[in-house]
Amino acid sequence: MHPTSRQDYVSISFAGQGSGSYNNSKQWRRQSCWRKWKQLSRLQRSLILFILVLLFICGIAYYPAVTEQLRGLTEGEQDTDRNSVLRPVIPHVLPEPVKQARPPLPEQTSQRKLSNKRGPPVLQNRLHKKENNPETVIEDKAPDIKKEGEEEGVISWRGAVIYPDQATEGTKDGENKEGSPHNQKAKSSKESAASWLEAVREAFRHAWKGYKDFAWGHDELRPLSKSYSEWFGLGLTLIDALDTMWIMGLKQEFEEAKAWVATELTFNKNVDVNLFESTIRILGGLLSTYNLTGDPLFLDKARDIGSRLMPAFKTPFKIPYSDVNIGKGTAHPPRWTSDSTVAEVTSIQLEFRELTRLTQDPQYQAAVAEVMKLVHKLDGKLDGLVPMFINTNNGQFTHQGIYTLGARADSYYEYLLKQWIQGGKKENQLVEDYLQAIEGVKKNLLQKSSPNGLTFVGELSHGQFSPKMDHLVCFLPGTLALGAHNGLPAEHMDLAKQMMETCYQMYVQMETGLSPEIVHFNMHQGSTRDIDVKLADRHNLLRPETVESLFYLYRFTKDHKYQQWGWEILQNFNKYTKVSSGGYTSINNVRDPDYPSPRDKMESFFLGETLKYLYLLFSDDPNLLSLDQYVFNTEAHPLPIWPSSSSA
Repeated sequence: MHPTSRQDYVSISFAGQGSGSYNNSKQWRRQSCWRKWKQLSRLQRSLILFILVLLFICGIAYYPAVTEQLRGLTEGEQDTDRNSVLRPVIPHVLPEPVKQARPPLPEQTSQRKLSNKRGPPVLQNRLHKKENNPETVIEDKAPDIKKEGEEEGVISWRGAVIYPDQATEGTKDGENKEGSPHNQKAKSSKESAASWLEAVREAFRHAWKGYKDFAWGHDELRPLSKSYSEWFGLGLTLIDALDTMWIMGLKQEFEEAKAWVATELTFNKNVDVNLFESTIRILGGLLSTYNLTGDPLFLDKARDIGSRLMPAFKTPFKIPYSDVNIGKGTAHPPRWTSDSTVAEVTSIQLEFRELTRLTQDPQYQAAVAEVMKLVHKLDGKLDGLVPMFINTNNGQFTHQGIYTLGARADSYYEYLLKQWIQGGKKENQLVEDYLQAIEGVKKNLLQKSSPNGLTFVGELSHGQFSPKMDHLVCFLPGTLALGAHNGLPAEHMDLAKQMMETCYQMYVQMETGLSPEIVHFNMHQGSTRDIDVKLADRHNLLRPETVESLFYLYRFTKDHKYQQWGWEILQNFNKYTKVSSGGYTSINNVRDPDYPSPRDKMESFFLGETLKYLYLLFSDDPNLLSLDQYVFNTEAHPLPIWPSSSSA
């Protein structure tokens, strides 16, 4: 038996010239494994099979995530090689909502006041990326296939809507940005300037379409749910956008809005409004529109709301309450405190002063002048820097020792300079306070990041420096440049340019190309990146401060890189925040381009400020709202610089 078996083995080996040996050995191993498998108990075999099935399922589940991560790492290396220059993007929009398996993020009442222009909102609960999102429909089709029902010439790709005039920007702008420094005139022919202006107009029309279709006459649009939210119930978005439509030459939209103001807008309502927000948005918007159009309708409405806000100033030390009931004629502080924020009580002056000039009623200017006189002589400042809160009962600063140029203090500094300009540069006390404050910023709050040395403005809390900077602080480059243009020290312009670069980096270093609400700068030697963003700070509210400063810097320097930066920002707004059914939405996560987590809210200042400043940035006409003739309030409403005979 044994020799016979050996002979068979040898003969097979010769027949296959070596391959037979391999095959028989392989077969023998299979038989051996099978025998071992049969020797296992049923429980052991079941356990092994269960583990194998589990591993198979896990492999299938994690395969897409692993491949996406590897793809992201590869793209990240490519971006690093390009020195972090933001690549041109193809604008797309969030797809139109379908029947929702779950509602959009809830907006809590307590969050609304914190979500306004000058205060960082409490971050709403995030939608988890792994959940099914009815608004985020991902499609993968060939670029030349049009979806049924799409507009002519619109291309569909991964749920995106790409407009033909923007679809080629990836090559045209990409060649410009990657092949030349920003100081070169960035594709600044008359044709490109005109196309960029038209792109802003188109963005406004798209936002306005959503507001008109789903929120007409209400305060703010909720574009994903095709509904609206109310703050004061006074048509905030419509009033905020009046002068923007006039400036852009959108006559039909303007006339529709004007008709609503004439027939529907009434301030005889039993409703509490915030003094600051209603002043900068409603009073400022009406005064601006009157000055641009000469239509007395808007002045009459401005006088009406202005007089209804005056009860706020009936306090022991003339520091106004934060809230006014415009129907009852009563005012009160917030329920939780008797304090008002310093920014709010010192950033209503431009509007009330202008109302006095137009109506010849001195009560408005007198009321806000008292506030400035008191704040001027108060103790508690640090080298011209003011605390964030002031008490309405005793007229003193509270929560002393905390200094910031962000929320609750920012526009105090802005309005020091702008009141001085508005009044013909005659009120020396205002400009002296402004200059002292800027020196205080340089001494106490100005630092540089590591490793790239970005100049930023941090915060000071009881002597402890924090490298935290709100996006709101990005108003500062424009304000510094405006001061330098009006004869203040030339180094203010140098600082403005440095800060402008920092604010731009807050956009370009994010994966979506959009800035978060708050950043923290690294100051330690050996840091690998300049900017960190905490999870709770990653939201973007469509804020205007950076494009506002880009407008000022371009007007005064004519450096076309500022227009290019603004164009990149507009493209990213279109890519990550545009909603197909109309409107734009704020987002929760600027660090996740695949799922930025829309918040379902379009703030009124997106139309009143952000798009307006982008339009003015792309215009090469220095006489379009000349900065020698107009001063912008903190909601981007232009008010005229007073003739010499009208100056205080």
